[in-house]
Amino acid sequence: MEWTDEGIVLGVRRHGESSAIVELLTRSHGRHLGLVRGGAGKRMRPLLQPGNSVTAVWRARLDEHLGYYLIEGTRLRAATLFASSHAVYGVTHLAALARLLPERDPHEDIYEMLEHTIEDFEDAGGAAAHLIRFELAMLAELGFGLDLENCAATGATTDLVYVSPKSGGAVSRSAGAPFHDRLLKLPAFLRQNEGASEWTEQDLRDGFALTGLFLMRHVLEPRGQSHSDARDGFINAVLKRRARYQGAV
Repeated sequence: MEWTDEGIVLGVRRHGESSAIVELLTRSHGRHLGLVRGGAGKRMRPLLQPGNSVTAVWRARLDEHLGYYLIEGTRLRAATLFASSHAVYGVTHLAALARLLPERDPHEDIYEMLEHTIEDFEDAGGAAAHLIRFELAMLAELGFGLDLENCAATGATTDLVYVSPKSGGAVSRSAGAPFHDRLLKLPAFLRQNEGASEWTEQDLRDGFALTGLFLMRHVLEPRGQSHSDARDGFINAVLKRRARYQGAV
């Protein structure tokens, strides 16, 4: 068995004296592990860092075997990512989200979105907005997508500012007004056709509250899991960085 694919490094663990088991999210073969001979050595270690993009050749005698990787780097962004705390937390959290996908099950749209999200981590606010959208995409990929295009009460497609915590459907301003204290906020950058490019601190908090609730209820709790510590670390790091920037301005 042999194939070649693009991949993003999710994690690495040492195996024996000098080898490493590398976990990739690949474009066409999904989340996939393989053994890299010499992967724990000085030459390979910088390449096998979470967040790096690689080309991988996987070989095994049988498809169900762990197999071996031959890996070459294509976009070694880890050194840049490690320079900021929000990026370190963000990549760790993204890897935890990717591990919710079944192993060896292709999810090309998620792969492309993960690559785009990691690539745009320099701006903290933009990184947070991308990560919230990634969490929404993961919910949809796992079968629990939210309906944010139409009002769950009236069918309206405009002025959608709330989300029902029960149904996961959007709610318009007028329909939700009597129950606003029981509804989740739908930030502008997640609303259809608005395309907001600026995010307030409250927008980001509302976005993470929205995705966090449904991820916990539908995905994590049924598996006996909770949100990764890296998620809270990312949110705190982003908000602190934005506060420092706004204070300087």
